[in-house]
Amino acid sequence: MKKLPIGIQNFPEIIKEEYLYVDKTKHIEELIQSGKYFFLSRPRRFGKSLLVSTLHEIFSGNKSLFQGLAIYDKIEWQPHPIIHIDFSAIDYATETKLQDGLIEFLDGIKTDYQLEVNKGGFKAYFKKIIQALSKKYGKVVVLVDEYDKPIVNYIDDIEKATKNREILKEFFAVLKSQDAFLRFVFLTGVSKFSKVSIFSELNNLRDITLSKKFATLLGYTQTELESYFEKEIQSLCFELGIKKAALLAKIKMWYNGYSWNAKDTVYNPFSILNLFAEQQFDNYWFASGTPTFLMQLIKRKSFDVTVLENKKVSKIVFDSYNIESMNIFALLFQTGYLTITDSDQKSRTLQYTLNYPNFEVKEAFVTFLFESFTNNEFDEIQPLAEDLRQYLQADNLEGFMNIMKALFAKIPYPLHIEQEAYYHSLFYMIAVLMGVEIDLEVLTDKGRVDGVLDLPSKIYLIEFKYGKAGRKMKTLTNQAINQIKKKNYGERFLNDSRPIYYLGVGFVGKEIGYQLSL
Repeated sequence: MKKLPIGIQNFPEIIKEEYLYVDKTKHIEELIQSGKYFFLSRPRRFGKSLLVSTLHEIFSGNKSLFQGLAIYDKIEWQPHPIIHIDFSAIDYATETKLQDGLIEFLDGIKTDYQLEVNKGGFKAYFKKIIQALSKKYGKVVVLVDEYDKPIVNYIDDIEKATKNREILKEFFAVLKSQDAFLRFVFLTGVSKFSKVSIFSELNNLRDITLSKKFATLLGYTQTELESYFEKEIQSLCFELGIKKAALLAKIKMWYNGYSWNAKDTVYNPFSILNLFAEQQFDNYWFASGTPTFLMQLIKRKSFDVTVLENKKVSKIVFDSYNIESMNIFALLFQTGYLTITDSDQKSRTLQYTLNYPNFEVKEAFVTFLFESFTNNEFDEIQPLAEDLRQYLQADNLEGFMNIMKALFAKIPYPLHIEQEAYYHSLFYMIAVLMGVEIDLEVLTDKGRVDGVLDLPSKIYLIEFKYGKAGRKMKTLTNQAINQIKKKNYGERFLNDSRPIYYLGVGFVGKEIGYQLSL
């Protein structure tokens, strides 16, 4: 088996040191041949930096590195001068440091290519560098990795993020006026900030984020997984003592599901590489960067997290992304916590359906959400969820509700939100962590049952009732049971042989009560 390139984003190192490389150069060749200006958004640790490094070597004319790969005999290997900007290597702590960092970077280009250029401001300096490079060496290739890092890393500090955005706006505005001197321009990032001039002024930049043609440019397809990692799959089968078909199904459930066209799905490369390196299933991608800001944003907006699945949004949501008024669904999609599972092109405007991509993201994200919403300790949440599941399976509602009460008792009063959606969200998160199926089509349909817990041996139809201090718990739970019966919520399960239980749950302040009926 070849070495696994975990954390290695340098294409020459992967090839020279004989690390495993999943050949994406067929897609890259199509990209190069199809245009000149491109932008691609993908979540963190999805291979953006490796893609930029690969483009760097292609435009440097290093043909020998690509022997045996799809692109080897498909293009003219002509070297070009390259401006390769990696914002992870530039200081952007303040707007002054960002400007100075850009000037320092341009100084390096000037030295490397031995250019005779006067400095001036960072915007004029960039323009002079491009023109001098083109005059001396031919048309210039501009590669920008993580263009939005100076913005994204300060997303919870709007003032600082906005200042950095304005610096980038000035800097990238130079590119539009330099078309005659440029051969190829490619920018990557996590998010597409609509007010940055690369999208407002550089309007010939093609955004291929949702392009069907390049949907699998990054990430591993099912075919690539099974062909490139054949030996690793065999080794993991032996380690876990399971057959290949069962292992592939489990890998798919855990790590597949990312899609940018509602048709082709890919695996997260970081998770797959770590799975085979460690030979055990775990939350590798999620654990590499906890989305603290997202948790705070969801909680601050009193967001009903039950709508994060099967959520329909218009494509325009992804085209109007800005710092000052962030759409939470656009943010979750851009950062990889939601993905496109369906599209409707028959409607007046293109509509997408968003869902969690896979088990890894859903379980970990909901666990962190629950911790953020309730102040329960992270390491205690999942063991308690397993206890809840066992109580339900054993028909021990008293034990189930006692754990629920214990979980809710730990919620500080300042975190309590006096809205029914808040309690729906909490119960939904608990059910997800229990591994219990929740019928979200029912859950999100107004006027229908609040929740359906679908267990192998039984079905629970659940109705929540929230009451402010002073309301009687028994009154609330009675109302909940009566609503289930009156509206005949159990009708859709008439042909199901499993017993059906009606569970009315009442919330009054921090108190929880329930009533069970057949």
